[in-house]
Amino acid sequence: MNDAFLLALPAFLCLPLACAAGGGDASEGSAKSPEPAPRRDPHSFSRPDEVAVDHLSLDLTVDFAARRLVGSARLRLKRHTETDSLWLDARDLDVRRVTLLPGGADADFSFGDEKPFLGRPLEIRLAPETQGVKIEYSTRPDAAALQWLTPEQAGSSEPFLYTQSQAILARTWVPCQDSPGVRMTYDATIHAPQNLLAVMSAENPKEKNATGVYRFEMPQAIPSYLLALAVGDLEYRAFDGRSGVYALPSVAEAAAWELADTPKMIDAAEKLYGPYRWGRYDLLILPASYPFGGMENPRITFATPTILSGDRSLVSLVAHELAHSWSGNLVTNASWNDFWLNEGFTTYFERRIMEEVYGRAFEEMNQVLAIEDLAQTVTQLGGPTSPTPSSSSTSPAATRTTA
Repeated sequence: MNDAFLLALPAFLCLPLACAAGGGDASEGSAKSPEPAPRRDPHSFSRPDEVAVDHLSLDLTVDFAARRLVGSARLRLKRHTETDSLWLDARDLDVRRVTLLPGGADADFSFGDEKPFLGRPLEIRLAPETQGVKIEYSTRPDAAALQWLTPEQAGSSEPFLYTQSQAILARTWVPCQDSPGVRMTYDATIHAPQNLLAVMSAENPKEKNATGVYRFEMPQAIPSYLLALAVGDLEYRAFDGRSGVYALPSVAEAAAWELADTPKMIDAAEKLYGPYRWGRYDLLILPASYPFGGMENPRITFATPTILSGDRSLVSLVAHELAHSWSGNLVTNASWNDFWLNEGFTTYFERRIMEEVYGRAFEEMNQVLAIEDLAQTVTQLGGPTSPTPSSSSTSPAATRTTA
C-alpha cells in the first residue's frame, strides 16, 4: 500500500458509519428504534458501560523468594447505570478480601467459571453509595505477566522482575477491566528490596533510595495493557532534559551511546505529528532473556538488549516504540480484534521518523530488509508465493518482534 492510501484510510473507514447515520427510511415515521446492546470487548469479562474504573491505586510488595506480588488495588469507579455489580477480569489471582469505599464495609464477591486464556470474571456487589473498592490480593508464581529472573538469568548480581501486560495479561497481576477500550489514571507504591530500583510506566525515580519504597504517578489515562513494572539493579543515564535510559550497570554506558539519537527522534516525531504528551520518554534495556523487541509502555519503553549492536544500526526499534506514544498510547484500538490499527499506523509513523532523522536512502534500506523478512515469514507459514523485495515495501526491519 502506498503512503497516500494509508493517509486516506481513516476517512475511508468512517464512510459506512456516516452513511448509516443518515440512511433511515422516512416511511418509518417517528417510531423510536430500540437501544442497541452495548458492544463489549470479547476478550474481557468487564462491563464498563455499567460501571467503569477510572483510577487505580496500587500498593504492592515485591517478594522475590515467593515470586509473588502481595498487596492491594483500590479502584475508583464511574457508575453509568444503577447496577449493583462491578465486573473485573482476573486470572490466577488470590483475592483475600474486598471492601467498599467509602466506609470500608466488607463486600460480597465471587469468581465465575474459568475460561482458557481469559481467566475468570470477578463480580463484586456494590452498595448504592459505593464510589470505589479495595481488593486485597496476591499474584501466583506462574502469573503470565510476571517474569521473575534469577541473578544468573538476569546477567546480574541481583534478581530481576519485569512485566508484560499486552495483550490481556494485566489481569494476571492486577484485578482490572482488562480491555484497551477502558482508560484509567493510576498511582502506585512499590515495596522492593532495598538494593534494587523499581520503575513503572509512570513518573520514575532516577536512582535507588535507602528504603526500597518507590511511589509513582501516571496522570494521563491509559488502558490496562500499558501497566508496567520492572525491579532490578538498574542505573540511569540521561540523554537530555526529557529522555534517557535505564540499564544494568554492565551495559549502561553502551546503552547510553547506542541510543543517543533518541532526542532527535522525539524532535522529529513532534515536527511530524504534534507535541509529545507524556512528559518524559525513557527506555529500559532489559536482560537478555527478554523475548520481545520492545514494548511501548508510556514514559518508559521496555527494550531488548539485542539492539545494542555497537553501530546504532538497530535503533529503528526506538522509533517504532516512540511512535506508539501517538498511535496506540493516545489513540487505541477498542479491542484486540483490531490490533492492526495500533501496529499498522505505528509502522508507518516509524518510517517517517527514520526518514526525517537519517534520510530517505537509509529508510529505503530498512524497507528492503523488511520485505525480505516478510518473504521469509510467508514461506515459513506455508503461504502463497513470497513477495519480491523492492524499495516500495512498507514493513520494519530492525523491529521484527516489537509490540
